[in-house]
Amino acid sequence: MLLQPVILSGGSGTRLWPLSREAYPKQFLPLQGELSLLQATVRRLEGLTQEHPHLGIGLIDPILVCNDEHRFIVAEQMRALKTDPSAIILEPEGRNTAPALTLGALWASRDNEDPVLLVMPADHLIRDEVEFRRVVALGHGLAEDGAVVTFGIRPNTAETGYGYLLCGDPHPKVKEAGLLAAFVEKPDRATAETYVASGAYLWNSGIFMLRASIWLQLIERYRADIAAACKNAFAAATTDLHFFRPETQAFHRCPPDSIDYAVMEKIAGHRDEKVDVVILPLAAGWSDVGAWSALWEVSAQDASGNVSEGDTLLFDSRNTLAIARRRMLAVVGVENLVIVETPDVVLVMDKARSQEVRVVTQYLKQTRRSEVRYHQKMHRPWGTYEPIDHGERYQVKRLTVNPGASLSLQMHHHRAEHWIVVRGTARVTRDEEVYLLTENQSTYIPLGAQHRLENPGHIPLEIIEVQSGSYLDEDDIVRFVDIYHRG
Repeated sequence: MLLQPVILSGGSGTRLWPLSREAYPKQFLPLQGELSLLQATVRRLEGLTQEHPHLGIGLIDPILVCNDEHRFIVAEQMRALKTDPSAIILEPEGRNTAPALTLGALWASRDNEDPVLLVMPADHLIRDEVEFRRVVALGHGLAEDGAVVTFGIRPNTAETGYGYLLCGDPHPKVKEAGLLAAFVEKPDRATAETYVASGAYLWNSGIFMLRASIWLQLIERYRADIAAACKNAFAAATTDLHFFRPETQAFHRCPPDSIDYAVMEKIAGHRDEKVDVVILPLAAGWSDVGAWSALWEVSAQDASGNVSEGDTLLFDSRNTLAIARRRMLAVVGVENLVIVETPDVVLVMDKARSQEVRVVTQYLKQTRRSEVRYHQKMHRPWGTYEPIDHGERYQVKRLTVNPGASLSLQMHHHRAEHWIVVRGTARVTRDEEVYLLTENQSTYIPLGAQHRLENPGHIPLEIIEVQSGSYLDEDDIVRFVDIYHRG
């Protein structure tokens, strides 16, 4: 039986602000190690077929479901992994996980195939990947036989942000598994404390396994409105470069709902004549990294309980998370703090109040501050740019162009540009001229000239760009040719 990973990457990750921003949320960040959470999720299944050859699992390249704004980030992170996804499906608008999974199931079954889907959020940490693959192998057999499999985590606190699973009768064939007796989504604190004290409940990890046809049957049965909207959007979809685009207006008619509310709560405890819901306990170092305190808990701590990253100096401090991304961060005589430094923001908060970072992000939204949405470093399909300095009628940026990438052929009405190559090789188009620049060489792009910057080399191209003129905002761009199909 084929195994089709479906990775859901639509989250905004604002609880890890300021590292996570709406335009570049936590699933794209390397919170532990060199890989981003998304990349680690894709890599997590490597070794499955070698470790469990007797099962004959055919692992398919993943389906990724993300929002339109993040499409080039997803594509670039997959390129960096040398992974060619089965599909990158773009949601025109976030509608939560039930519609996202429905789109993934429709893609997986488009050629009358019916693979087992392994549904994984893109923004979770799993430290013991060998154990994760072992439990996935168990779940594959159950899902192949028609069960809906959910993975449960032994709780250590009374979290109110998770769903809780109550395990009922043992599974007749798999010793570790049990049949789901109840599913309670996000209980209040008193109820959660009762669940944890009883020892009978597990957290819902948000990871599921089931055949594509089973999900499509269940969503049709319990949320026919979601099923119909997704089918209509899928049928009228278009393709664009690497991306599969469900039709926008049809998808806008899709109600938002989660997998948990749309289906899991409704089938829990009801022995459907066709579908069993099975819990598999997962003890693999799982975390959804849902707050700064959670990142501190899963990270390596020093003898004083501190977690530090970057150029940090900690003296006489305990149980503190300190992250420096640009400058030196010196910390003296503190306890139980979260301190996060980025090029444009410094966050200091009591670690026990990590969830309250939303007070900041809500204020930033209300006052229309850009820091809630954007990093200082801006990501584009061709690479990144970062402001260095600005003043009246000028600004300076650092551009990094990925190997083989190209900016659009464009023109500006209000500014001229100077480009200085500091690393790599640039191919420059300026009106009718096309020429190469190497390190320490520069060129001038007059106001109104049609121009393009390309990286023909195998290493990143780094450019210092000096803009001068009466209007320097990013919307002063007229594109003539763009390989990324932007307007």
